[in-house]
Amino acid sequence: MTMTLDQVRDLAAAIRGEVGKAVVGQEETVEHLLVALLAEGHVLLEGPPGTAKTFLAQCFACALGLDFGRIQFTPDLLPGDILGSNLFNFQTSQFTLTRGPIFCDLLLADEINRTPPKTQAALLEAMQERRVTLDGETHALPERFMVVATQNPIESQGVYPLPEAQLDRFLFKLLVAYPSVEEEAAIVARFGQRLGPPRPADFAIRSVTDPAGLASASAALDQVTVSEGIVDYVVRLVRATRETAELSTGASPRAAVQLAKAARARAALEGRDYVIPDDVKALAAGVLRHRLTLSPAAEIEGRLVEQLVAELVERTEAPR
Repeated sequence: MTMTLDQVRDLAAAIRGEVGKAVVGQEETVEHLLVALLAEGHVLLEGPPGTAKTFLAQCFACALGLDFGRIQFTPDLLPGDILGSNLFNFQTSQFTLTRGPIFCDLLLADEINRTPPKTQAALLEAMQERRVTLDGETHALPERFMVVATQNPIESQGVYPLPEAQLDRFLFKLLVAYPSVEEEAAIVARFGQRLGPPRPADFAIRSVTDPAGLASASAALDQVTVSEGIVDYVVRLVRATRETAELSTGASPRAAVQLAKAARARAALEGRDYVIPDDVKALAAGVLRHRLTLSPAAEIEGRLVEQLVAELVERTEAPR
């Protein structure tokens, strides 16, 4: 049974509340994770070590009642370590599938840029089609399969840039910054007196839904309409990234489709059955930043992709 938009809004509030039991701040990141969840997209989190990226993903999966898996990406990781393999069983004289950690609902790809592109490519089919192919045989992943990947922007040694095809599979790239003074004080007060690493169970995070409930919530997006004016606005904004001299690579049509889907999800989370320009504006940076490449002149000038996206949003006339 499909949820009503009011029920979707209430469910989102409950998820925020459960995650907030353990995670201090990061409200905007949680909001984008909820949008990606409804829009059936994947998320790349970039931030310095110690900003609770992994812990946030664990708490998010716990509140959703999803099967959580984690892969620590390293330079010697092989595709089979992610997908699994067919092993010969000498007792039955048959090959038996040994499933890899990718067979879960929510996969944390920790420090994804520490493994070579060949191994990163093992995720391409899974992220796009929610299935994997082993020895010519296709295996379906869970319907709610979602990847939350992390990477560290500080280190440059021992890391591999994510290929464009890999980046384009992510709905959002989110920048996780250091907390404010007040938030950091709250973090120290909450965790400074505990022994051992924090776990979601320590904070009594309960599951407020399950995969069936999430499928019902995603189906509610059919109730959200995107007017011709909003479609035109999204297209003009994305095409503007291809027409500015400060960007050597603009966003693809897939980015426009993803931005429209994300805007619908944001509207649903707020209980609205229509998309407004503010939905597009609020999500534009997260959808576009990893799909754009600065021109050499813009790099020399010290320009940031986020600045250019903000300027394009400001210059592109929104419908009324």
